[in-house]
Amino acid sequence: MTTTTDNGRIYLPKEYREKHGERYKIVDLGDRLLLVPVPEDPLEELREEWDESEGSAEELKRSARETMTEEAGN
Repeated sequence: MTTTTDNGRIYLPKEYREKHGERYKIVDLGDRLLLVPVPEDPLEELREEWDESEGSAEELKRSARETMTEEAGN
């Protein structure tokens, strides 16, 4: 269980910090909050993902647009 202090700080258990890191983005979903881990070096993380991708940047953009259109139901 995570607790807060009087000044609003949130303390995460050590096991979560060790697994996911020390930095998080807080996303307000209306009825709950979502903590999304932020990599220590976001650009390096993107570079690593790009290296694993197949296809050109234009092909990846086109594929992403097609997926978004399908999910939107158009």
